[in-house]
Amino acid sequence: MKALVTGATGFVGGAVARALVRAGVDVRVLIRSNSDFQNLAGLSVERVEGDLRNPASLQSALAGCHHLYHVAAHYALWAKDPAIFYDVNVTGTRNVLSAARLAGVERTVYCSTIGAIGLPPGGGLGSEETPVSLDQMAGHYKRSKYLAEQEVLKFAHEGLPVVIVNPSAPVGAGDVRPTPTGQVIVDFMKGRMPAYIETGMKYVDVEDVAAGHLLAMEKGRQGERYILGCKNLMLREVFDILSGLTGVKTPFARLPPWTFPLLLCEQMDTHVTGHRSHPLEGFRWQVPMPTIVKRHTQLVFLKPPETALKKPSGSGPWLS
Repeated sequence: MKALVTGATGFVGGAVARALVRAGVDVRVLIRSNSDFQNLAGLSVERVEGDLRNPASLQSALAGCHHLYHVAAHYALWAKDPAIFYDVNVTGTRNVLSAARLAGVERTVYCSTIGAIGLPPGGGLGSEETPVSLDQMAGHYKRSKYLAEQEVLKFAHEGLPVVIVNPSAPVGAGDVRPTPTGQVIVDFMKGRMPAYIETGMKYVDVEDVAAGHLLAMEKGRQGERYILGCKNLMLREVFDILSGLTGVKTPFARLPPWTFPLLLCEQMDTHVTGHRSHPLEGFRWQVPMPTIVKRHTQLVFLKPPETALKKPSGSGPWLS
């Protein structure tokens, strides 16, 4: 059994690739020549070069593959040209699913985001079944991921065996860039958060997100969505956990929401959710939160803090 993983050099995609290798799957990963390969170090995987914006490269990458895990995305707080969000996340998804159909791929898991989950108009927790529209999506990242989901649903309606997973806010080992979610933890530990805005977040261990991808491949229903999350927490609670693990004091100043300018609430997946009436069987929803965050802080503190918090050569915008 051969599976192609897109985005395997990234945080979630790397975790998915590692989980597949542990499960004995023959893994092929789609890479770009300028990718950071830290998350593939020591992994026995086949590397093929390609780009989501190049359909021909995707057809070559998928040749002989039975399964596709489409995890790659442009996940950032902003871009000088916002078109990149739509070129990669929307058109790229359409391209890779078209290539999967042509290649006769048996089953696909598409990695979306919890930010594409709707929230009830009267308040409360949303679920995979909560109605949602483009108007509810704030920022180019969430808008592009919502539109990508619509593309996936079209393919599913046309008969492509594809399942959607919606990870919440993953943390853990391998967040080498780091992601915007991980940057919150890094900024806290470096004392860059003298104040905070109270918002809800749903953290989850990235290893559990990876396990959720494999379960979705095995048990997910075609054309349906599955939230991969752990526990709803307010940001203050997250900082208190981090404080207990690292000794860094929790910020005492709480700012009003209107002072939050298009950062976490626009681009990051900060809202909290419930779960569908038919959850993905086998997924661990309630991993102890301190364990999850501790895995992330260990990534930073493998070396003395003064060394670990410096920007490694050639690694991209690491802790900058």
